[in-house]
Amino acid sequence: MRNFEDVIKFAKERGPKIVAVACCQDKEVLIAVEMARKERIIEAILIGDIEKTKEIAKGLDINISNYQLIDIKDLEQASLKAVELVSQNKADMVMKGLVDTSIILKAVLNKEIGLRTGNVLSHIAVFDIEGYNKLFFITDAAMNLAPDVNIKKQIIENSCKVAHSLDIKNPKVAVLCAKEKVNPKMQDTIDAKELEEMCERGEIKNCIVGGPFALDNAVSIEAANHKGINHPVAGNADILLAPDIEAGNILYKSLVFFSKSKNAGVIVGAKAPIILTSRADNEETKLNSIALGVLMSAGN
Repeated sequence: MRNFEDVIKFAKERGPKIVAVACCQDKEVLIAVEMARKERIIEAILIGDIEKTKEIAKGLDINISNYQLIDIKDLEQASLKAVELVSQNKADMVMKGLVDTSIILKAVLNKEIGLRTGNVLSHIAVFDIEGYNKLFFITDAAMNLAPDVNIKKQIIENSCKVAHSLDIKNPKVAVLCAKEKVNPKMQDTIDAKELEEMCERGEIKNCIVGGPFALDNAVSIEAANHKGINHPVAGNADILLAPDIEAGNILYKSLVFFSKSKNAGVIVGAKAPIILTSRADNEETKLNSIALGVLMSAGN
């Protein structure tokens, strides 16, 4: 898959999947869910304040009878119900509505009905950027503050599952740092080399990991050649692993606001995808994120 047109196309073929929307009384989320339903990639269960949801839907000319409705006004209980539906295999993914991220993640991690796997949760963003010849991924821009090498290993494994769901069989992972050489005073460069060696030893599977890379020689063959870097990942990365949340978040938002790009995002590491769209996201981004969740669900 080279762009989000492909993602939507394959989501149609592999769907529809069922999304449980927690705290559904949200205009932007209802618009995105209706777009995805019309594309025939999902069906949805709306959990939340149904009276308010019906008012919003009426104003948007959305026929609410196309959805299963569960009236739970309490935000925590609505979030738990959405997670429970996925845990019981009555839905394939969870989508955040009008509720704080901390509440939905608390439900996801609930010991009794949650979606724990023992792995860390991480955020992955997928970009379709004008002038770049393929989709690429940025992780982690939202969840893990300052991951050590073992957490970075799990973030890579999470991101590879997303890449595999988009039919990228052996994704190339660039471990990003401020420079492309190991510096004993820069822990992230040490981590990068260790992650590369883990992959070479078979401790990280079904991908190629290289690092440390600066951003330019991770995505530009010309820049990699100029620096004399000879590695399968050099200039051709599929996945960009940021050293920490600051770097990941700045890179992510720079691409969103300064480039002509399409994007999607999802939380991975749980038993099912968790779609956490932002109010700053446009409708297309929300639709793309749902489609990404559909492909991930189809691959589980």
